[in-house]
Amino acid sequence: MAIVSSHTADDSAQPKRAKPKPAAQPTTDEALQPLLSLVKGGEMQPEDLGDEPSTQAASSTAPEDTLRPQRLQDYIGQASLKEVLGIAIQAAQSRQEPLDHLLLYGPPGLGKTTMALILAQEMGVTCKITTAPALERPRDIAGLLVNLKPGDVLFIDEIHRLPRVTEEILYPAMEDSRLDITIGKGQSARTRSIPLCPFTLVGATTRVGALSSPLRDRFGLIQRLRFYEIEELQPIVLRTADVLKTPIEPAGAEEIARRARGTPRIANRLLRRVRDYAEVKLAGPITAALAAEALELFNVDPCGLDWTDRRLLSVMIENFGGGPVGLDTMAASTGEDPQTIEEVYEPYLLQIGYLQRTPRGRVVTPAARRHLGYDEALPDDGSQMTLL
Repeated sequence: MAIVSSHTADDSAQPKRAKPKPAAQPTTDEALQPLLSLVKGGEMQPEDLGDEPSTQAASSTAPEDTLRPQRLQDYIGQASLKEVLGIAIQAAQSRQEPLDHLLLYGPPGLGKTTMALILAQEMGVTCKITTAPALERPRDIAGLLVNLKPGDVLFIDEIHRLPRVTEEILYPAMEDSRLDITIGKGQSARTRSIPLCPFTLVGATTRVGALSSPLRDRFGLIQRLRFYEIEELQPIVLRTADVLKTPIEPAGAEEIARRARGTPRIANRLLRRVRDYAEVKLAGPITAALAAEALELFNVDPCGLDWTDRRLLSVMIENFGGGPVGLDTMAASTGEDPQTIEEVYEPYLLQIGYLQRTPRGRVVTPAARRHLGYDEALPDDGSQMTLL
């Protein structure tokens, strides 16, 4: 950056000076030097890698992290997943090897990040957390990989959003613990290979179909997280209430779990709102009646539907006889964005059987009519056309 002085002297009396040459850009070898210093036994400093993607160690003490269980035996729910990972952990520890690469997929809020932290805790190593959008440049992922110690866990959230260049760097790192970097361009291009410490990559995604086949096939374990039952969510609510120092009865925890859509993250969020309501009203411990009263205030009904969910179904029933209704027609009738309806509201309505997708459009089911207080039977007014 040039510095402009506010002093305006007569430049004609000064001898002319040669224009300074622009600073030379660092070569690729110079940019690679911090990485090579690790191979030569030099100590790498954080500033050597420049801007590094934001990471979080497993020892973080954020308020959200205090609610996470620290051991596999304390993890509630996902029994089949816990059994598979428990065997993998014991086998890796017996061979004194890092855990195999793991891909976790499923809806958001089911505990993928928590499971990655638990794996690192069980293996006695450090877990570094980052997200795929933060790894825009090759130097970002390279800075993470060369700083990993033997057996460390690298957790990448939303791994399906990895840039193509970054994804290809992961291939040799996952298979051969090697970092390949191309230096130069054209005929002078050459490849440098940097050995890495064996590590475990844990990827989390909500769209496993969006992952490329080469990346997906390099994971030794591919596990899906399912939605929770009410019997599994109730202990989670009780444990969270104990961490938050909130008195609650088992019936109150069950009422919150019933409205949590099978997701622990939503259950913890609803518990915080009920806690606020109980503290303001000075109502004492959270009972079933108090939880129901508070959640009705926040427009969360016993099935977990909010105001927008009920409005979508009511508009379809009252204005279109329950369907079939096109997505654009639903968006225009409710004032919601079509993408928001399709990606935010429809999945849960389809999951609980309140909505159906047909070639002609969306159709409200009899269960949704019964829940909203409408007649279950479709109106038989003879207006529907038949083929014969």
